[in-house]
Amino acid sequence: MSRLIIVSNRVAPISEGGMAAGGLAVGVYDALKETGGMWFGWSGEIAGAAAPELKIEERGPVTFATVPLTRRDYDQYYRGFSNDTLWPTFHYRTDLTHYDRHEFEGYQRVNAWLAHQLLPLLEPDDVIWVHDYHLIPFAEALRQQGVTNRIGFFLHIPFPAAQLLVTVPPHDKLMRALCCYDLVGVQTAPDLRALRDYLEHEAGGTVSDDGTARAYGRTLRIGSYPIGIYPDELASLAEAGRDGRHLKNLRQTMRERRLIVSVDRLDYSKGLVERFRAFEKLLELSPNHRAQVSFIQIAPPTRADIQSYQQIRLQLESESGRINGRFAEMDWTPIRYLHRQFERAVLASLFREAHVGYVTPLRDGMNLVAKEYVAAQNPHDPGVLVLSRFAGAAQELDGALIVNPVDVTGMAEALDRALDMPRDERRERYQRMMETLRRNSVSVWRDSFLSDLRAVPQ
Repeated sequence: MSRLIIVSNRVAPISEGGMAAGGLAVGVYDALKETGGMWFGWSGEIAGAAAPELKIEERGPVTFATVPLTRRDYDQYYRGFSNDTLWPTFHYRTDLTHYDRHEFEGYQRVNAWLAHQLLPLLEPDDVIWVHDYHLIPFAEALRQQGVTNRIGFFLHIPFPAAQLLVTVPPHDKLMRALCCYDLVGVQTAPDLRALRDYLEHEAGGTVSDDGTARAYGRTLRIGSYPIGIYPDELASLAEAGRDGRHLKNLRQTMRERRLIVSVDRLDYSKGLVERFRAFEKLLELSPNHRAQVSFIQIAPPTRADIQSYQQIRLQLESESGRINGRFAEMDWTPIRYLHRQFERAVLASLFREAHVGYVTPLRDGMNLVAKEYVAAQNPHDPGVLVLSRFAGAAQELDGALIVNPVDVTGMAEALDRALDMPRDERRERYQRMMETLRRNSVSVWRDSFLSDLRAVPQ
């Protein structure tokens, strides 16, 4: 079988027994171990004065090939165009989009440089799978250097409506580069509709019912491939950690109160402020929940050198302090806001303990936390998932209580319903969602994408 080459912005730190929790890390590393191959990308390090050097490390059948970035490249490619232009636009936050022509030039330059670093490592029959918005021009750069291998691209974040995408000044160049891939995958049917709409109405192309697209003089395939998890492994992890130190300490402080839990990166796309205000509204509208339920929000830091992320942290600290000041009692704190990382096993056991999983992003590609919360539940007495309609997971998890994350009162009403839901209804919803998670696991996502990519004619 041909070798698989994974290309991503960051190469996830992998160790047996301590694998990173993200779907990308879990799914593609398993594929690499099965078939043999290479994982190529940025090491996460910033190079000093010397020119960045490629580092190659062999671990069994998998080769890890990483390069650092210079400070200039990091600022323009990663911090600049990727996360100050593409990220907010693709998450429907054009009010936060910042565009700088020099940063776009840096984005193109780094993609071309990364492609040049990979070029001597390639073999003629390698299959190349590129991941996420940082690397849209990567295939175009490889094609310009004569690479004819099959190259696929998967977008882990939402694909925006065409009228949003055109607000990015070089949108035509981005989409022209995207069409250099042989297969482009997105998370959901709405994402696929948005991609098709752009290709047909902005690029003047055509898209057939079978997903064959023709645009910019290229023919490619497009499709939706919802990423999943390994639900039974997550369930085992949750069960194994139920008597751990963190959970024992939590039970002592909760004193039989019910628990609502959220876990998100600290990001404006996650709807954290609206979530806090909806919990406040719950305590207003349903006083019976006061001193009877606590809300834990875990929001690990991310992109701390970007101003908009600094602002959301200050806003959350202010909101949690204000709500706690309004409702707290001597022995009860309504909101516990934790700005730190926790191990995956701890989070899984926390999900199992929680009566409500509270996942309400303003916009999200998939949101695997929603799936992990469901998988972690006690089958005999499961909790309830309250889920934003704008998370990709809402397309699959019809057993959740689906909410609009800008409707604060509506979310409060959903929390009230979740906390009072009878066990039989909770079990029926849980069983329905677990069937979906098992049917659409991360291995199904991975294998279906790679099967379609390998079937593309050359």
